[in-house]
Amino acid sequence: MKKMLALLLVVMMILSMAACASKPAETAESDLAYIQDKGTLVVGITDFAPMDYQNESGEWVGFDADLAKAFAESLGVKVEFVEIVWDNKVLELDSKTIDCVWNGMTLTSEVTSAMACSNAYCNNAQVVIVPADKAADYQTVESVKDLTFAAEAGSAGEAELNALGYSVTPVSAQSDALMEVAAGTSDAAVIDSLMAGAMVGEGTGYANLTYTCGLNSEEYGVGFRKGSDLVQKLNDFFKASYADGSMLKIAETYGVQAAVIEQK
Repeated sequence: MKKMLALLLVVMMILSMAACASKPAETAESDLAYIQDKGTLVVGITDFAPMDYQNESGEWVGFDADLAKAFAESLGVKVEFVEIVWDNKVLELDSKTIDCVWNGMTLTSEVTSAMACSNAYCNNAQVVIVPADKAADYQTVESVKDLTFAAEAGSAGEAELNALGYSVTPVSAQSDALMEVAAGTSDAAVIDSLMAGAMVGEGTGYANLTYTCGLNSEEYGVGFRKGSDLVQKLNDFFKASYADGSMLKIAETYGVQAAVIEQK
């Protein structure tokens, strides 16, 4: 009996030591510690004006890009932008090729189940893009049902079209969807309303295109790896930057101030 008790005590000591040893490992898995150790926050993006796009000098700018720079600065690290295939965003995140997805990302159930997401910070909608000379014929969701659409693979726009049962060809980026319509290879595209406001119509590179009806209303958030402690850091940053006016100042630079959600 004494030998049995002694053996049980030894086992309990080993388990206790293993539990204690596991605590530093959990700390080491902190995303905050990880990015501060390497000194860089790697942000996954696509070319998506006015959220993330390159200026004439090749620098990534936009409402999201500028916010990401300010957030990285608040953490004491540099920011690096990496263009990703949107449909592979979760894979890129989990493999640590990137540290977050910050690119006008709609908070769908698919996104929130696969990532740890920030609070919503911007309103948006998915809108239909057609040639301007045909816009009068396509002002309702019902009126566009027979059109052939282009939409970014893995996007909220593609999901909305699939839910409606409409014909859609997935493309690599929302900008490619616009090119499809401009070239006449698709009748219409579905893209984010914030992008539509910056990319189509008079004074843009797609002056012959316009947006008509909206398919939904939605909100943007930023995605991190599941369990990431950077989520709370970003939510705190959003609250502070909204309170001091810097978030709205950045939004005004890119004409999206009306879409910004109050951070409480």
